[in-house]
Amino acid sequence: MPRAGLSTQAVVQAAVEVIDEHGADALTLAAVASRCGVAAPSLYKHVGSLAELKIQVGVRVLHELADRFAAAAMGRSGQDAITALMHAYRAYVAAHPARYAVMPVDPLHHPALAAAGIRQLEVIQAALRPWQLDAAAQVHTIRRLRVIAHGFASLESAGGFGLPDDLDETYQQLIDTFFDSLPTHS
Repeated sequence: MPRAGLSTQAVVQAAVEVIDEHGADALTLAAVASRCGVAAPSLYKHVGSLAELKIQVGVRVLHELADRFAAAAMGRSGQDAITALMHAYRAYVAAHPARYAVMPVDPLHHPALAAAGIRQLEVIQAALRPWQLDAAAQVHTIRRLRVIAHGFASLESAGGFGLPDDLDETYQQLIDTFFDSLPTHS
């Protein structure tokens, strides 16, 4: 019998807590089982392997980030929506650097992760709608946005900016540069 209250969602939550507290390298079935108060074999009723658990954690992180994007962009349009989305991206990484680090870099090509990855893209695509980009231009634009937000937030969370000048100003300059790369929209 599975332990009362233990579910796949509870196991994934425990895994996320292990990652948040100790980093991605600390994620083991033994660590998750300990947090759940069960023996490691009991987890197999909820996840088939450590690899499967990592996929479930990846899905969770992708959805969390998509939720942040959607909440930030809701009720906004154009530059305001994109700016809010990019700040939400950075804030998520700052709040959850270890969790973010386990997010799959290419979820669209993994069957279990694709739906969550597509959800993120759809939020970004909706925010970009005012620019009426064709399919190819939209792909390039989303890549530029991701490089700016991911690159900056990843370097920041790893302590990669040692110079004294204001990081918020730098990030805003990058956002402004991103907008300069877009065509004028109506």
